[in-house]
Amino acid sequence: MNMAKSPDTGLGHTILKRAAISPLERAITFEGHTQTYVQLALQVRKISAVLRDIGINKGDRVGYIGLNHPSFLEVLYACGCLGAIFVPINFRLTAPEVRFIANDAGLKVIFADQMTISLVDQERFSLQCVRFVSIESRVSNWEFLPALTDNKDPLEHLEQTSADDIALIMYTSGTTGLPKGAMLTHGNLFWNAVNVAFSENNMQTATLTCAPLFHIGGLNVTTLISLACGIEVILHRTFEPGQVLRDLEKYRVSTMFGAPTMFLMMSQHKNFATTDLSCILSVTVGGAPVPVPLIETYGARGISFCQGYGLTETAPYASILASHLASEKIGSAGRPPLYTDICIVDSENNTLPANERGEVCIKGPNVMKGYWNRPEATAEVIDKNGWFHSGDIGYIDNDGFLYLCDRLKDMIISGGENVYPAEVESILYAHEAIIEVAVIGQPDSQWGEAVVAVVVLQPDANLQLEELRNFASSQLARFKLPTRLHFADVLPRNPAGKVQKFILRKQLAQ
Repeated sequence: MNMAKSPDTGLGHTILKRAAISPLERAITFEGHTQTYVQLALQVRKISAVLRDIGINKGDRVGYIGLNHPSFLEVLYACGCLGAIFVPINFRLTAPEVRFIANDAGLKVIFADQMTISLVDQERFSLQCVRFVSIESRVSNWEFLPALTDNKDPLEHLEQTSADDIALIMYTSGTTGLPKGAMLTHGNLFWNAVNVAFSENNMQTATLTCAPLFHIGGLNVTTLISLACGIEVILHRTFEPGQVLRDLEKYRVSTMFGAPTMFLMMSQHKNFATTDLSCILSVTVGGAPVPVPLIETYGARGISFCQGYGLTETAPYASILASHLASEKIGSAGRPPLYTDICIVDSENNTLPANERGEVCIKGPNVMKGYWNRPEATAEVIDKNGWFHSGDIGYIDNDGFLYLCDRLKDMIISGGENVYPAEVESILYAHEAIIEVAVIGQPDSQWGEAVVAVVVLQPDANLQLEELRNFASSQLARFKLPTRLHFADVLPRNPAGKVQKFILRKQLAQ
């Protein structure tokens, strides 16, 4: 019996097939310059040819560090054409942090823009990469690429990829202080797109992307899905509230993704009230719950929020709160999408009934393959039944809606960025004035959470916040640096000696 061959749902095949279907449609608009899908596909084919010529093969890792730019997506899709693995790097990291990721992933080549090339240069002799490519700031930055004839089959020489092949390694910091690379497969990305398509269809006219593409939210909540669907992506190099408002109106955008902080800044801009936002169907938000006043502010403009909960490891959606439920289910992270399941378990991995708090676990084809070169870490978070243990505490109500309560891992989300206290603490401990330090998050009206250092000082020592920030600034990205400093005689500990951070949070809240 002949069985039909499964279609190739890989990133490379997807974008080239979309270009064949919608060649003259607008694909990416960046700083006034627009690429059609056929132009995007040509760039992708050229870059894949260059990568192949310098020895990049299936399974090889290719790094990219830089601000948002069409080049990011072009290199990503080119890797997909070759079956290579794309590794985006947070441009806010310090040189030692970049070095660790580059060497851990075993990058063969790194693409870096003009802003970040200095980071790579600082570590050039410590990196195991064989090649470095500098990305120019202008849009037309591939003049060195070979010419290709237009009559070639767009799918010619495309490397066949399976759903289980790794498409991306996205690094996420761990509680040990060392980042781990989440292996996201082509199947993970595809099924996340399917989940979104069957949940909230707000990508119809154009999508605006101003969240950083190195984040799974900026990349795979709307951007990759829009391009697969033939929807134009208005790409911004960085987030600037006034420019976002101008382009939402100019390009008749139907949705954008961002953290609550970004939408707060937009609402506070002088042009918010006068900008025509009538084309927006709903906006998608992640990284933290949306405050009720912000829901009301946008609701007054006829705009609702599609909220959700997810992680890098789940590509990212684990649950989605449809925009029409934003006011009805305030504080909820929504329900799991069609092809993903959620359960709440206790410390013995027993499933808990409705309204009981426990660890949030996720299962589905969007869950990562594991952590790169870390089988032990993978086994710690993906159990024998395939459930991913998030480390977040929550409960599911009687209607099946998820509510998040706390984090087992004490992760801080500041301005949409994940900050892991153990990593920050390991750096601050080296300061000569500090005996002990605990890093926690506190509510912050602008950033969601502030990074707070609680320190026990050496006898007769003094320490100022700015001094502490300067001390750590060469080793930690700016968003990880403490913005508040408190002093304590001792840190509260349990009988096993573990710092009880929940007590610190209560004390500072008072």
